[in-house]
Parts: sequence; C-alpha cells; structure tokens
Amino acid sequence: MSRKPKKLLNNPNDVPAEQLEGLIYACGGKLIKVEGYSGVYRNDIKVDQVVVVTGGGSGHEPMFAGYVGKGLADAAALGEIFASPSPDIIIETTKAAQKGQGVLFVYGNYAGDNMNFDIAAELLEEEGIQVKTVRVTDDISAAPLSRMSDRRGVAGDMYVLKIAGAAVEAGYDLDKVHEVTAKANFNTRTMGVALGACSIPQTGKFNFELADDELELGMGIHGEPGVRRQKMASADEINGEMIERLCADIELKAGDKVCVTINNLGASTYTELLIANRKVHQVLSERGIQIHDTLIGGYCTSQEMAGYSITIFRLDDELQKLYDMPCDSFAWRK
Repeated sequence: MSRKPKKLLNNPNDVPAEQLEGLIYACGGKLIKVEGYSGVYRNDIKVDQVVVVTGGGSGHEPMFAGYVGKGLADAAALGEIFASPSPDIIIETTKAAQKGQGVLFVYGNYAGDNMNFDIAAELLEEEGIQVKTVRVTDDISAAPLSRMSDRRGVAGDMYVLKIAGAAVEAGYDLDKVHEVTAKANFNTRTMGVALGACSIPQTGKFNFELADDELELGMGIHGEPGVRRQKMASADEINGEMIERLCADIELKAGDKVCVTINNLGASTYTELLIANRKVHQVLSERGIQIHDTLIGGYCTSQEMAGYSITIFRLDDELQKLYDMPCDSFAWRK
C-alpha cells in the first residue's frame, strides 16, 4: 500500500486562510489583515517611511507573513499553497500599507510571482505609487552563476528582507533601500538537500517520490529538480559538498565575514541540523572565514519535506551594520 500524507487539518481548501488567522492571533495585534484579501501589514508603519512588501505562495511558513514586523517586511501578500498571490491581493496589500514614500517589492524569483508582482507594480505606478523590485535569487542549484537572474529564491529571502527592513529603519530613501537590498541578494547563496517529499493539502498526495535509500541534492522548495539524485550518504559527505559549492559560487576568501542559516525544510530533526552546522563551521573555519551569526531552525519550509538547506550571507561593513539592527516579527526577533 502506497504511503499518503498525514496532516491534522480542517477543510484542506481553508488551510491558507486558517493558518494566516492563527498567525495573526499569535502576533497579538501587531499584524492587521487586509480586508477581503489574503494579505497582512504591520500596525506601526511610520507615516514617512518607505514600505517593504513581500509575498508568495502559502505553505512555506513562517515565510512570508512571519517576517512582517519592525525591521523586516511591512506587509505580505499571500497566495494559495505553493501558488503566487494574484495581482489584486498584491495591489490591495500594498495600498493598505504604503505611506507615500515609495514601495519596495521583495520576493522569490518564480515565474508566477514575477508576472503578478510586475502587473501589480505597473498598476500601482499608474495610481502614483512608486514601486521598485528586488527578486531573490539565492538557490545556486537552479542555474549557473552566469545566469544568476534565473535562480530561485529560497531561504535567503530572510536575509534580503532583513537588510531591506533595516535600511528603512535607518531612514534610507527608496533608491538607497533598493540598492542595498539588491546588494544583500547578490551576497546570499543557498543550497538544499531533500530526503522526503512534500504535499499540497488539497491533493492528498506527495509532490514527488524519493526511494527510502535516496536523497536529492539541490532540490527546490516545491520539488523542482536539483543537481542529482543519489543513494544515501554520510552527513559530512553531503554537507561538505554543499558548503564547498556555496563557497565556490560566492567566491569566499580568507578574512570574509558571513552569517549562516541551517534551515529545516519541514520534517528534519534538530539533530540533523546541528550535525550539518558542525560541518559548515569546520569548513568555514579551515578557510579562514569569520562567522558573524548562526541561525538554525525552520525559516522557509516546504510543508513536510524532509531535508534542509544551508545559506551563506556575506557581509560588508554596511550590511553588517544593518544586519545587527533589531527586528521583531513572528519568525525572527533580534
């Protein structure tokens, strides 16, 4: 008998709305729901600030709405599970949050998100709301470095949002917020490994199949093909390869300073995450790389997918100053 996903839910069609409602309750009044639309915004946006709007498909919790808060995103527009929010959702969420000083869209680089956020930006511009965009492209498995603009946005979204939100708090105008956020994206790299499949609640089926003795290196957060599928191997072998690929792609050199995230894709244990972190720190230390901060946990998930990703965020003086500023959201407090 084939194995089926097992989740404790109500009506599967209500999952995005119900989880968002639960998030709003958890935030104790800090988030406001966009009336009639699946979007939220902060209750304390300043009257004269640039506004950072993020968004994407539900199912990656705490991404995206979990990063709405002081020093991070100001609003998030949410689609169905693994599906882009519609232009209407993005437009109404942006209108509810914007303060007349311009808007920066920050979201993962996927065809549906690109199309819908671009439509929304064009229509908002026609109404006199200035919009700039940074698409996050941190997944090194999705395309070679020569085609970085074709890469997917995965767990690195959190670092890019952190810098965007801090730049707003620091008083940057829209052009400067856009510039430093684009720099943060350029300095962010991620690679993942999948051990088991994810599922969409409405289907009751897994999105893909992995044999009990297989893993897939570089798989995307929706089950997109990775670098290769292979037999299970030791943690040090797989983690060593991932960190070496990341270091090569971002061209880390001795003396560089980085932040590291070991991100649970959904069903991996802290045991596995900490063992991965051990190898990452060993390799970086051997290379003379200074680790400024380490984050371990579920920051960008994929339902019950077993596996994790490793993200490297390279700092310069400006990025470090912004990264070290406080933030306060459901998913990240600093």
